[in-house]
Amino acid sequence: MIMAGKTHSKIKFLQDNKQVVYSLILMIVIPGALIFNTWLLSGYFRNTVDQSIHDKAIAIGLSINTSLADKLDSPEAVQSFIDNWQKYSEETKMLDVMYLEKDSFKLVASIDKERVGEIDSDLPIDPAACMISWKNGRPLAQKVFSQGSNNPYWLVLMPLTDLQGEKKALLAMEFSTDFVSFNLMGALVKSYLILMLTVVLIILLLYVNSHLFEYSILYNKIKEIDAMKDDFISIASHELRTPVVAIKGFSSMIIEESQSLALNEKMREYVGIISASADRLAMLIEDLLNVSRIDQGRFKMDLKETDAWPVIEETLKEFTPQANEKKLALSCVLEPGSKTIVLIDRDRFKQSLINVIGNAVKYTPSGSVEVRARSKGKSFIVTIKDTGIGMTAKEREHLFDKFYRIKKKETEDIIGTGLGLWITRQMIGLMKGTISVDSIERVGSQVTIELPLAG
Repeated sequence: MIMAGKTHSKIKFLQDNKQVVYSLILMIVIPGALIFNTWLLSGYFRNTVDQSIHDKAIAIGLSINTSLADKLDSPEAVQSFIDNWQKYSEETKMLDVMYLEKDSFKLVASIDKERVGEIDSDLPIDPAACMISWKNGRPLAQKVFSQGSNNPYWLVLMPLTDLQGEKKALLAMEFSTDFVSFNLMGALVKSYLILMLTVVLIILLLYVNSHLFEYSILYNKIKEIDAMKDDFISIASHELRTPVVAIKGFSSMIIEESQSLALNEKMREYVGIISASADRLAMLIEDLLNVSRIDQGRFKMDLKETDAWPVIEETLKEFTPQANEKKLALSCVLEPGSKTIVLIDRDRFKQSLINVIGNAVKYTPSGSVEVRARSKGKSFIVTIKDTGIGMTAKEREHLFDKFYRIKKKETEDIIGTGLGLWITRQMIGLMKGTISVDSIERVGSQVTIELPLAG
């Protein structure tokens, strides 16, 4: 039962992860195909080399016949030729010339002179092969192996004819192919080494590929989880919005009717805290909804030709109370002659300014916040410059990341979600603009928004 259960679980795993089966099949089929192909090619190569040597052996025999055609009646002349041949051909291991006497062949000239006079039955050659070559009148060449050796050599048997074409003698020649075999073996060894390396690389590639399949599955699961998270955030934010609106509404009514309700100072303070907390929660819910809309591609923009400067002035005035509370110098400047008509969504542009100017005011303990606008070429450029706490280059790299907040002593008591600048960047991008930041720690920051001019 246990074994059956394990087998079933393995089968189910393979069914659920077909990419693993696919990778395993490839790891077997591709190297196997390469090995089989190399084996076929090496066999074909060997056969081609053997055929080439066979033709060479026949050609050598014919060349010897041509050289001895006028000397075949003189064993001494034949022996002299063989002696000279041996000096220039180290590959030749045996070179015998035999005369046919009755039904046997008698050796009349040879590299090994001590064997001269022997008949074919005493020679290391098959007498039947000698007779077949003689009777057929055609050369015979074949690859043979010496006893106790794996090194082959080639045996050539050929009738030798005189100038009139009459058969006079039989040539028996052996020559070594050690040099060819050595080079052939070297080439095959190299090809097999390359094959092995290729197979190893393919196996490694397929192994990595199987992991890529796993990463792909993991990525798809992460996408599903991310989509579920977005749906949850969207649903939860919508569900939270209604009670938050109710809390804000009723807390505002209580504050307005505090005198008629006879609320004391302490109770009014508590209601004020409730109202402020509801405002912060409403802002968080709005940010979460915007994140969800942007991620799902449902963030709508109503682009119209708009005068951007009044929007900047209007937004800046809204921060006057906060700036006065911190005794910050708040100012805005429009450079003379600048064009201010841009193609934007007015509300989204204002929301972007609120996020950026709001951060400048929040993170500037003392000093000033200046907003300056100008046109340059086909662009309308807004810079928000402050004398705040600034940031390091590393912190600046992540400033527009989702949920990123700079964590240090100066920011511990500052409330935020880390979504404002991410949303701002997305909105500016949807308006065909760009946003960037320059900052020096403990000196200040400058945010630059660049939008295309209308027309």
